[in-house]
Amino acid sequence: MTAVVGDTEVVRRARHSPSLTVEERGALLKPLLPPSQNESATKEQRVKWWRPQLRPIRIFLRNQLYLLVHTIIHIVFSLYVRLRIAYHGTSDRILSVVYYHHRTPELVRRDIRRLDRLPEHLSVILTMRNDGRRRAGTALERLMDEAAEIAAWCSCAGIPALSIYEKTGVLKEFMPALHYVMHSKLRAYWGNRCPGLQLRAPHVHADANGEAFSGREPTSRSEGNLSILLISSEEGRESIVDLTKTLAEMAQRGKISDADINLDLIDTELSENFMTEPDMVIVFSPTVELQGYPPWQIRLTEIFHVRDCGSVRYQVFLRALHRYAKAQMRFGR
Repeated sequence: MTAVVGDTEVVRRARHSPSLTVEERGALLKPLLPPSQNESATKEQRVKWWRPQLRPIRIFLRNQLYLLVHTIIHIVFSLYVRLRIAYHGTSDRILSVVYYHHRTPELVRRDIRRLDRLPEHLSVILTMRNDGRRRAGTALERLMDEAAEIAAWCSCAGIPALSIYEKTGVLKEFMPALHYVMHSKLRAYWGNRCPGLQLRAPHVHADANGEAFSGREPTSRSEGNLSILLISSEEGRESIVDLTKTLAEMAQRGKISDADINLDLIDTELSENFMTEPDMVIVFSPTVELQGYPPWQIRLTEIFHVRDCGSVRYQVFLRALHRYAKAQMRFGR
């Protein structure tokens, strides 16, 4: 307050006197100037001196506490994962002893005889496991053998339609070899009573598709006749694009009106030209990874997988059928 009164007096005197002394000018401008470096350094030292500082022993104890909490969480989660893997492994071993097909259709039908219903169309997601330690040819042979095993199980269970999804589409490149492997596998199960087999793939030339059933002529579902469709990540996108182009051309030519294009029409066209919606999808991996599976076809599909199981096993196939039989289909209104 004193400094303000002094400055006011200096200003009043400046009105009556034409000039001010050097000291008076400095006193008048000093409050308006920024602080000097010495004053700033002194202020920072004063703030730093008043700031509370942690001792090294406290910092050490705090870090050790964080490390202890992290270690406890890691140990608990690791024990949970190990116990879960052990439980699932033990369950699979018990089921493999109690339920095993022995490549006999009668035993497969005995395992599912108490089920109220079976899927009319079953779809599976397979992965070509090439970890670098085995050659690509060995991985392909293993993939074909897994597909042939699933086809044999479906044939024995009486499931008429099977779609096999493999993301890269490598199975479609070796359809004759795959057809031979599947037919040999069916013969190993059925013997001379080998059922009919149809192997086809969308967007593949008709000569490469198995349009006719191999083996005996199909007569009924009970004899294990099976129709297999090979699909990949390209099918869903290409089918929707082709259908969109077709509907656009028909609308431009006046063959169809805009009001006729609805979800029912799209669903019908995709089902007839590509594939019907599967009743169930079995994912043979520890987690549910659809890997680009055509999304339009699985809107109302039951999806099944077994945790901590990344291989194709008969027990997983059997558990999936039991899950489907107990599932409640509530489609709403």
